[in-house]
Formats: sequence, C-alpha cells, structure tokens
Amino acid sequence: MTASTFLLDPTAESSPDRRERLSRPKDLDGLTVGLLDISKARGDIFLDEIEKHLTGRGLKIRRYQKPTFARVAPIELKQEISTQCDLVIEALAD
Repeated sequence: MTASTFLLDPTAESSPDRRERLSRPKDLDGLTVGLLDISKARGDIFLDEIEKHLTGRGLKIRRYQKPTFARVAPIELKQEISTQCDLVIEALAD
C-alpha cells in the first residue's frame, strides 16, 4: 500500500483513530502464523487450504475462531492471538 491509502474501520466510530501500518516481515521463516476464522460460512474451508500451504512451507500455525461474525473479536481472543502469533490471516469467506 502507498502512503496515501486509507483503511476504514467498519465499526461506525465517530472519530476514527489513525494508526501506522506495521512493517511486513522480510520472510516467514521461524514465525508463528495465526489463522482467525470469523465464523462465517466456509471460512474454515478457506483456512484449511491456507494451513496446508503454510505447513507445507514448514511454518508453525495456530488456529482461532471468533464466537460470531456479527461482533468484533473479544478482547481476550485478541490478546491471546497477539501474544502467541507473529502475524495473522483472517478468513472472510461466505
């Protein structure tokens, strides 16, 4: 993304926060990848395929699931993911 790209938060904030994007890792070797299923239909199928691909590259994978797609992830889940993973892939499939 370029410096002029804006990411919008869909949670209807009246005054959104501006945050710097985190830099991407140079490579994935030795990193733990979290796979977050947001509980929409077929998201698990998508993440199963991603997991096969990443474990085939020798990466460590941890799986997580939100209780419902209709709400943001609980703080406890966010904290768990942030302490156990170096990066996260989130499934948004239907």
